[in-house]
Amino acid sequence: MLRRVVVPVVAFVVVAALGVVGGTLLRTQLLPSRAEFGAVDVGFSQDMTVHHRQAVVMADAIRDYSTDQAVRLLAFDIGNGQQEQIGRMQGWLTLWEQPATAPGPHMAWIPSETGHSGHAAGPASGAAAMPGMATEEELATLKSLRGQELDVYFLRLMIRHHQGGMPMMRAGEQYASTGQVRTFAANMLVTQISDIELMTSMLAQRGSTPLPSPF
Repeated sequence: MLRRVVVPVVAFVVVAALGVVGGTLLRTQLLPSRAEFGAVDVGFSQDMTVHHRQAVVMADAIRDYSTDQAVRLLAFDIGNGQQEQIGRMQGWLTLWEQPATAPGPHMAWIPSETGHSGHAAGPASGAAAMPGMATEEELATLKSLRGQELDVYFLRLMIRHHQGGMPMMRAGEQYASTGQVRTFAANMLVTQISDIELMTSMLAQRGSTPLPSPF
């Protein structure tokens, strides 16, 4: 009888201990230390949140109005992926006890030698304040279109949007103080370059080309 009781108890303790160790390792890998973060980590997380939120808005318009399954799938992947990334960046900012968005000019945290630092904040929740961001008029046009016009307009706006975020990703990859943010930015850059290649191909299939680069 004693053995029947002891074995399950020991097993439970071992599993619980492994869970604690696993959880500690997971937090160590995914959560930057509060002592390590710097201005680039904070600025990247704040400004990329703003940038991503607009991408989610555009992806939602495709979900609501497009009938092109290939474009809808792409928009679903972009919207879901960037919403998850917003959650992670906002989690870091909470951990660091920093504001959810930057109180001053966007991209002021990027070192000046990159040539992409300090874009003035505007009244339209970041629209046109960072490279590649769609204006309110462009967003209204996107939501008003239907059929292939909608799909093509979305692809063109999203390519430019991805291009506009690249200086922030490259600065995060190179200058962030925490390894987690550097890796996060590097992975984001790889994904968005792949997205741009795919969207450019999709535009060609639909008889169109990308908008001029924001740089």
